[in-house]
Amino acid sequence: MEITNQSLRFAVEAARAAGAVTLKYFGGSALGLDKKRDGTPVTRADREAEVVLRDHIAAVFPDDGIVGEEYGVDEGTTGRTWILDPIDGTKSFARGVPLYGTLVALEEDGEPIIGVIYMPALGEMVYASRREGAFWVRGIGGPSGERVVPARVSDEGRPEQALACWTSARGFEIVGQESLLAAIRARFGRSRGWGDCYGHLLVATGRAEAMFDPVLAIWDTAALRPVIEASGGAFLSLDGRATHRGESGVSVNARLTEYVRSMLADTVLDDTVLADTVLADTMENADTRESADEGTGGDAPRGKPK
Repeated sequence: MEITNQSLRFAVEAARAAGAVTLKYFGGSALGLDKKRDGTPVTRADREAEVVLRDHIAAVFPDDGIVGEEYGVDEGTTGRTWILDPIDGTKSFARGVPLYGTLVALEEDGEPIIGVIYMPALGEMVYASRREGAFWVRGIGGPSGERVVPARVSDEGRPEQALACWTSARGFEIVGQESLLAAIRARFGRSRGWGDCYGHLLVATGRAEAMFDPVLAIWDTAALRPVIEASGGAFLSLDGRATHRGESGVSVNARLTEYVRSMLADTVLDDTVLADTVLADTMENADTRESADEGTGGDAPRGKPK
């Protein structure tokens, strides 16, 4: 399927190129695993993949700004900013678990207008723009070729029949939101710790109804919001706002959006959501995006545990 939007086509191509870098290292022993100053993991693949993304942007859109997890902020002059997470789910990646992704987003005047979630090891991608809608690509790199269909959230409106996901039980504890995790388990018929961007991709493609991440950075959320919204769902912060700047993320289908908003209002503790004092006290020993019971690990932004 031809992508007519130049910026969207570029984002997809850039995500594929960065994903190819990660696959060179995935499952191998030459990861160059290291720790950042905040204690979260980073690999040679994280850094090299972000360099590839930045080089692509510099070649085609040299005046646009860039925000990336590994190399910070480059100011632009166009009102457009590319927001990059080369490997969302570094802990999964480092353990050879394929539930990691490459995230590419484009903001225009502060609003995310394009998003790409690419799962290189799974051969799946969802890309979206506000004008063109959302599309699900399967079979990337496979023997049968790629298949592209519209990405749509499910039509399930019964919580008892719905599947809810989260990244890390520990993440809820870090920000004092254990009651929210308990409510997810109690109020949804099924719940699984399928984490990082994969859980949000499941919502966008109708295979899960909701995904909860209590702590996220801008490079995590910027690509998720346009994908989920263009797929017919809602992307919320823990206080129920439709925003990618709430330092948290909840993806949910349309029929359960108000139900989830009500649940958040009932259970989220306003004075502890992303409280800087809580984060500062727990950062030193936090292993926050690795589930203690069921789920997959992930990477954390500098200064913000996942």
